[in-house]
Amino acid sequence: MSDKITQLTTDTFKAAVSSSATPLLVDFWAPWCGPCKAIAPVLDELATEFEGKISIAKVNIDDNEAIAAEFGIRAIPTMLLFKGGSVVEQIVGLVPKSALKAKLAAQI
Repeated sequence: MSDKITQLTTDTFKAAVSSSATPLLVDFWAPWCGPCKAIAPVLDELATEFEGKISIAKVNIDDNEAIAAEFGIRAIPTMLLFKGGSVVEQIVGLVPKSALKAKLAAQI
């Protein structure tokens, strides 16, 4: 995983979302999830491409069930894009890099 992607926990989630100076894409994932593993390199690339414009973080739903429950995460990977502390976009499943990049670019 890229050093540009932050791991969030129940303890750090709310502060990270509310204090992010840029839009924040949060990837809800689990280590046993094949599609989650497949999208991880794409997120690493996007973290580099959008550095300084969009922040990317991950939440392991096995270790942080309360956050997943709070946002109604029922399928993974699910990515929520926060802007100003509020969810502005939800992306479910393994999506092509081009589609994900377009959704992120629209929020800059």
